[in-house]
Amino acid sequence: MQEVNQLTPLDQPEPLPFPFNQRAFCRYEPIEKRIAAARVLIVDDLLRDEGDISDVARKEWGRHVKTNLQRERKIAGMAVANILNNVSRLVREPEKRVVHCSEAAAAVAEFRPQAVVLSGTLTDFDFYSDELLGKFGEFIRTTRTPVLGICGGHQLVGMGFGAKIVTLDHHEQHENRIGRPFEYQYRFIRITDTDDPIFDGIHDADTGVWQDYTTEARILRVWQNHGLQLDRVPEKFKLLATAYRCRIQMMVKRDDGQLIYTVQFHLEKSFEDWDRTRATRWEHPNQSRDGRIIFENFLREALKHEQ
Repeated sequence: MQEVNQLTPLDQPEPLPFPFNQRAFCRYEPIEKRIAAARVLIVDDLLRDEGDISDVARKEWGRHVKTNLQRERKIAGMAVANILNNVSRLVREPEKRVVHCSEAAAAVAEFRPQAVVLSGTLTDFDFYSDELLGKFGEFIRTTRTPVLGICGGHQLVGMGFGAKIVTLDHHEQHENRIGRPFEYQYRFIRITDTDDPIFDGIHDADTGVWQDYTTEARILRVWQNHGLQLDRVPEKFKLLATAYRCRIQMMVKRDDGQLIYTVQFHLEKSFEDWDRTRATRWEHPNQSRDGRIIFENFLREALKHEQ
């Protein structure tokens, strides 16, 4: 007679289909503030007022200009808050300032930050005025302060160095505004240069990686939320990570006295839910571990660059 608690072959759990996530749990990893101090400028890249928008935006938005700009400001507050929260949770004595992208050059000269972090964006870039894009392009091509560009910030950097912004199905932005493909939720991407210091400690099994890892796999798990991408890696940049739907996931520029890292994904989501719901205080910081370590490594590299 079969025992009640004995599993039959049909009851046995099937292996998970994806080879890089064979665990059904996250190991606990304490998050410590290992950076003593850092002076960080956070740049809000979203549209601010009617002076920031193009004739294309005025035509397509019509009477909804004010409503859409209010939405930009609401999203900007959330995006900037996430970045500020990351800095606060990774640095023991942080000094932080927030400015709009139109003010970045002046703020760097006055605040003299050790690192600049560019937020994501919401609207297609042909809705931005030529003046705003030109001013930012001049700043990013000449700054010697280390920069981290996130999602839309990544795309703005690429555009400043000559790349084009296209949809994920390789159309011009205006050709496919509605119904374009989108990347959303956690996704896997593949590291193409494991030697870059931005990945230090990312696959250290002793600290509790969330997934099984092999040298051949080089897999990161990151939060995606975008429908645009760069059409190429700009000159003097190096590709650091890639994926099948959006090839340019991470890149770096390390010459001409510059240190510019950019990521297509939202690594700043690491601490987003910590104060919102107690249910995620265990899971979320571990699920978003890869993004958190990359953010911390950027701050470390920025401090080294200054020295």
